[in-house]
Amino acid sequence: MFRFESLDIWKLAIEYGAKLYDIADSFPKKEMYGLSSQLRRAAVSISNNIAEGSGANTNKDFSCFLDVSIKSALETVNILYFALLRKYINEAKQKELYKESETLIKKIRAFKKILK
Repeated sequence: MFRFESLDIWKLAIEYGAKLYDIADSFPKKEMYGLSSQLRRAAVSISNNIAEGSGANTNKDFSCFLDVSIKSALETVNILYFALLRKYINEAKQKELYKESETLIKKIRAFKKILK
């Protein structure tokens, strides 16, 4: 088992990312190479950076990867706001995913404190 597989933040990031993929699949076909693609990349980046960082040689390096993970999560929040404005998602779904991203970011930040 790799180190990241035992991390709750990685598990949450995978679950959140899967939900975002489903949302991206529901966007209009014209967004396939635009907003859908951007949301998918940001969603996968969250868990990717947790996994990649877990293999870093130092906690400081791991912390840098966690920073990127947080930034990717924030990117998904912004994309979901844009999707709401374009009426690709409803307000209830946007708020639900907003809360999930908020929880995930808080947990990643708490984990970063443990690394110090």
